[in-house]
Amino acid sequence: MSTLQNKRILLGVTGGIAAYKAAELVRELRRLGASVRVVMTPAACEFITPLTLQALSGNPVHTALLDPEAEAAMGHIELARWADLTLIAPASADFLARLQSGMGNDLLSTVCLATRSPIAIAPAMNQAMWDASSTQANIAQLRERNVAVFGPGSGEQACGEFGPGRMLEPVELAAQLALQFSVQALTGKTVVITAGPTREAIDPVRYLSNHSSGKMGYALAQAAIDAGARTILISGPCALAAPERAEHVAVTSADDMLAACLNYAPGCDLFIGAAAVADFRPANVVEQKLKKTAADTMTLTLVKNPDIIASIAALDAAPFTVAFAAESEQVLDYARAKLERKKVDCVIANDISATGIGFNSDDNAVTVIERSGDTTFDRRNKMQLAHALIALLAKRLIG
Repeated sequence: MSTLQNKRILLGVTGGIAAYKAAELVRELRRLGASVRVVMTPAACEFITPLTLQALSGNPVHTALLDPEAEAAMGHIELARWADLTLIAPASADFLARLQSGMGNDLLSTVCLATRSPIAIAPAMNQAMWDASSTQANIAQLRERNVAVFGPGSGEQACGEFGPGRMLEPVELAAQLALQFSVQALTGKTVVITAGPTREAIDPVRYLSNHSSGKMGYALAQAAIDAGARTILISGPCALAAPERAEHVAVTSADDMLAACLNYAPGCDLFIGAAAVADFRPANVVEQKLKKTAADTMTLTLVKNPDIIASIAALDAAPFTVAFAAESEQVLDYARAKLERKKVDCVIANDISATGIGFNSDDNAVTVIERSGDTTFDRRNKMQLAHALIALLAKRLIG
């Protein structure tokens, strides 16, 4: 179980021989599910190249205070806003002194001044420098400001001396970092959510689809992320921007969506089918655009699409599977029938004929149908509803 899943870690690297450990630290943080961006001081660039950390983090490495490629050339503000936690590793004696005094004469120190995120430091220096009264005074004052101090460790140093001052190993730092975050309802879980409509091609221009906006599915993805889950959003064509921390898989047709679901659902903990999947598709897709004819009618032969929800519920070691039932009449009756027919764990039913909560609406009201009973959520904003639904499903999942 990793409390670093979905977390945004800004790693500051200062000058010192321990800078080489930053490469392994980035790798470890990403392995645990964190997104990592790196800021390097000029001295750090003498020990390890920005290109190395860029390759490992998957993000550009920042070294300049005024970045012409950043928004309004104010990269330090963008980075400060982005971070959930800022970790300085290694933190040199010089940087500790500048951090304590509130200086902002390079990018990293300026980010530390501007961020509202927690700050942690991993000191690394010669044992005599660590024992120096000025360094200890700086550490004491930083601790008073709630800066977390990880280490240092003790042992043989690059200079040949022995004593405290070694930067903790990357695995130790990652473990310390994880303790800075609370365990959330879905921490360590993987959630797969489908959203939006599907499009079933008639010819290269036309298709069959529906009015689904994807708003409910996208809100559920954000709520799952907020609950600490690794979240995979499999979405049909939507005008919405996917949540930043979701793994977004774009699909078009029901067959596309089924293939993606069968790829990602095995091994996941919770599967929520919020997509409005077309029930039928044209039996044959015409290769060229259909031309208007003199006839007043045109006949399309349709065939049934695969049942995605039932396919997931039928998997060996199936995840906790949730279906949606968007109905315009006999809502609860149809939803209960769907629960048994598809053999899912629960069905979330909503009345698409009700004013203000149908397709494309910002609000919704639903009833969660389970074999043990029903839970009704009255009308509210879809994001508020999504968080309430995820909280309920997390309880069911954890038992």
